[in-house]
Amino acid sequence: MSLTHTSPTRKLKDKSAYIIAGAAFVIAIIPLISILWTVIVKGAKDFDTYFLFHSMRNVAESDSFGGAYHAILGTLEQVGIAALITIPLSLMVGIYLVEYGRGRLSQAVTFFVDVMMGLPSIVAGLFILSVWILGAGFQASGFAASLALTILMLPVAVRSTEEMLKLVSPALREASYALGVPKWRTITKVVLPTALPGIVTGMMLGIARIMGETAPVLLLVGVTQSINGNPFSEPQGSLPLFVFNESQNSLQTAVDRGWAAALTLIILIMLLNLIARLIAWWKAPAASR
Repeated sequence: MSLTHTSPTRKLKDKSAYIIAGAAFVIAIIPLISILWTVIVKGAKDFDTYFLFHSMRNVAESDSFGGAYHAILGTLEQVGIAALITIPLSLMVGIYLVEYGRGRLSQAVTFFVDVMMGLPSIVAGLFILSVWILGAGFQASGFAASLALTILMLPVAVRSTEEMLKLVSPALREASYALGVPKWRTITKVVLPTALPGIVTGMMLGIARIMGETAPVLLLVGVTQSINGNPFSEPQGSLPLFVFNESQNSLQTAVDRGWAAALTLIILIMLLNLIARLIAWWKAPAASR
């Protein structure tokens, strides 16, 4: 009797599982395709170089022109500041939890990270509003929004960093220790480069989440139609806020600008993901490419 013989029942189960998995994939991707198609069709009408490089200063809501440059600049600066704060913190916390963390402190950090994973964005915005603006007396600005976005991004980045570091084979660490390499050097030269592609992916998930947040920027950046390149002073534009404001208008010209801004936001996120994956591929060990 051949050992490679497969019974009809097992073939039927295998085929059924294949069909169910394929159907689940199709069902899951239909809403994504529908959203992308809708945003592309409706946003392409106003999406051009003028829209990308001009602001809404001195532009009436009924005008067919106007752009989102002030909002694009504000979003990039706010998300960039949040990422500059979050990435080093999340790396250090993730390394501590995996490589050094023991006892109650490690358990407490893990508990608070898990709690922050489900934190509503409006709560983060209200916290910064009460502490930074109402409490400390600072004005609404892009930096205030960055602080709230940092709170939202930090748990995602910490959790992804922790999980990726756990996936690094213990044999790599042991081989490094056997050669007399100190632990800190093993982490920086062996563990982190091996886990880098997964860590970068996790960071980009966090950035993608905060880039589209509306509630914190609605509370913290103020409202302006002019270009403000200084995130530490005066109100600053933001793409999610721009989309929200334009979509609330009854005029079709404003709604069209809102769709164009939504398309811009999606393109920015896709470009950032592409750049991050190229960086991860470039910095990854040669054997894993």
